[in-house]
Amino acid sequence: MRANSPHEAIQPGSECPLSEAYCRKTIEMDEPMTVAHAAASGWEDDPAYDRFGLEAYVGARLMIDGERYGTVCFADRSPHETEFSELERSFVDLLVRGVESTLERHKYETELERQNEQLGEFAGVISHDLRNPLTVADGYLELASETGDDEYFTKVENAHDRMDAIIEDVLTLARQGERIAETSRVPLAAVAEEAWENVAAVDAKLVIAEDLGKVDADESRLTQLFENLYRNAVEHAGEDIAVRVGRDPAGFYVEDDGPGIPEREREKVFDSGYTTGEEGTGMGLSIVDTIATAHGWGIGVGDGIDGGTRFKIQLGMTRGGSDDLLPTD
Repeated sequence: MRANSPHEAIQPGSECPLSEAYCRKTIEMDEPMTVAHAAASGWEDDPAYDRFGLEAYVGARLMIDGERYGTVCFADRSPHETEFSELERSFVDLLVRGVESTLERHKYETELERQNEQLGEFAGVISHDLRNPLTVADGYLELASETGDDEYFTKVENAHDRMDAIIEDVLTLARQGERIAETSRVPLAAVAEEAWENVAAVDAKLVIAEDLGKVDADESRLTQLFENLYRNAVEHAGEDIAVRVGRDPAGFYVEDDGPGIPEREREKVFDSGYTTGEEGTGMGLSIVDTIATAHGWGIGVGDGIDGGTRFKIQLGMTRGGSDDLLPTD
């Protein structure tokens, strides 16, 4: 609220329930609402009159993109000498139209800025995440040429399918302007295993706990989350590590038995472009954070059981909290 008044209850930042404000009626009206003399107009027993003691009031509601946003109003402890004239009402209405125009322009500018940032993020996702299945495909092509085993060509085809899916998903997100369009009940263990197939880690080991259950998620984006956590572990802890996926009461986690992340560095790891590896892009954990946030989940980093790093994903209350992790059907 923005205000300019000597009244102790009408100061910038002050709040009161809408039920105790004159504006509760204004916001329901298409035309400006006026009260020339509240005490003489039946307002004596009204909560708004009791709280503020305002005798004269004129206000109109703000509409932004067809939705009620707030009000613009003027008031005085003294009665208005006459009923508000058409000119005075028109002045308030004109002022409201100007405020609405300014707010809508600000909203569109903010949205444009967000879309530009999102475009840069999409470009980063494509360039970063495509490296996972591309590396896998290159590896299997080399094995196929050395052994002549057709089985490796199926692996290459799967990797190419994964690249197509990533590109299509990012293009879809760009067109829709939304990070997560809809979710479904996804078996966590199956997604974790599928993501592992898209990460080049021949000597690494994946351990998946029993009864991981299901989560409400966008399956493709959840796969990207796992891929990036796996790849981060391999890049920073070595290809001979063990990676474990498990659950806890608040959500699920991915941890490794590598050297871990110093506590002083943990607040920075999700920043875009932050990396301690010579070949890292700094996009991986930023992408993980973006995917988790888009689902309404929280994410944190701490110590693993075996001294490595644990990334813990906490399921947001808006999507059911820990109840989202139920035994697999």
